[in-house]
Amino acid sequence: MSEPAPGAPSLRRILGIGFAVAAAFGGTIGVGILRLPGDIAARVDSVPWIALVWIAGGLYATLGAMSVAELVTLSPVAGGFYVFARRAFGPAIGLLVGFNDWAVIILSCAYAALAAADFIVVLAPSLAGHPSLVAIGVVTVVSAVHFLGIRVGSSTQNAISALVAVALVGLILACFLAGTPPPAPAAAAAARPVSAAPFAFAAATFAALRLVLVAYDGWYSSIYFAEETVDAARAVPRAMIGAALLTMLLYLLINAGLLHALTLPGLAAAKLPAVEAARVLLPNGAAELVAAISLVVVLSLLNINTLMAPRILYALGRDGYLPRAVMQVTRSGTPAVALAASSIATMAAIASGSFDQIISASSMLFVLNYLSAYVALFALRRQEPRLPRPFRVPGYPWTPGIVLVGSVVFVVLAIREDPHTALIAGAALAGFAVAAWLIAGRGRAG
Repeated sequence: MSEPAPGAPSLRRILGIGFAVAAAFGGTIGVGILRLPGDIAARVDSVPWIALVWIAGGLYATLGAMSVAELVTLSPVAGGFYVFARRAFGPAIGLLVGFNDWAVIILSCAYAALAAADFIVVLAPSLAGHPSLVAIGVVTVVSAVHFLGIRVGSSTQNAISALVAVALVGLILACFLAGTPPPAPAAAAAARPVSAAPFAFAAATFAALRLVLVAYDGWYSSIYFAEETVDAARAVPRAMIGAALLTMLLYLLINAGLLHALTLPGLAAAKLPAVEAARVLLPNGAAELVAAISLVVVLSLLNINTLMAPRILYALGRDGYLPRAVMQVTRSGTPAVALAASSIATMAAIASGSFDQIISASSMLFVLNYLSAYVALFALRRQEPRLPRPFRVPGYPWTPGIVLVGSVVFVVLAIREDPHTALIAGAALAGFAVAAWLIAGRGRAG
């Protein structure tokens, strides 16, 4: 890996474990947890099974965090999954993973900004009719905050993540304090699968698990800031594993609160469970309450993803695969050109008419980052067996093996469930592969 020119500003190692936890927590908690519980309850027909599905997703995230923790302590530098893939498989595969990772993050930023715009319109109806402009405005404001420097950006993430935790805990408590839930819709029971049919119930459970894994995505967010984290070998593994466990506990409590407020049939029939629960809690202000909570949640997601994307471009530039301009870092620790490029790409995605299809494809592509990391862990154990490892994944090879198999199953189920979107994702991946091959050859020649 190449280094910045002598005397040139570089990323500043000033972040602590508090930010690492806030990054992992903020990158994981999204609007999905306010929407997906109903879809999952509609697929499995008992409270214990609902709990087991969410626990399984949490354990999957925790085992994944343990596996990636070993990799990030071997290479505690900016770049995310690209760094692991390049070290294990060389420049071409590394670039493929890096391009895929950056694209998925950009699309996540665009989705979060559009979702934020929807919630802002609920709170400020005068802005209705211009969701893309509102979303672009949100991206502009968040990006401007990060141009002020990593201290401002990290402090903002810490504050928003704390606010998310408070808001969700408040929602949980309110659900448990609610009175008798409304009568369940008559169609709810008929909509759920019958557990007496083992094959159908197994298929429904796997479909529910796929949704749960999407809800847990983001537990790895702190790896992008390893180069800026003090004692990253200790802080990042603790942050990832701790955030995964904390998120699992929070998700279980949210589901328990929704079940208490709505009952199982009511939750299974609810397309927006948080909205239905809010109507029970606050009949005259449900929309505004859910919009306010959801806005805070998506701003946390947008904020951390806006910080993550430039670090990938910075790493690619430092290794000679992108123009060196993306390595430019301000005195306050902001990779300014990389941030500007990522923000412009996010705005372009927002303005794209095919955004919905692209974001659906990204929900498949993100798992390829997992696969690359778990395979890289096995490869590096074989290639560099004597290398000191500050953190060694417990239970090797079973721990990474379980999440590797789980990721493969996820991809297979996603392709089977939505072959059209899978074709879009495959086309995108092919484009990334061609670009990676061309740029890797140029980089080696250079």
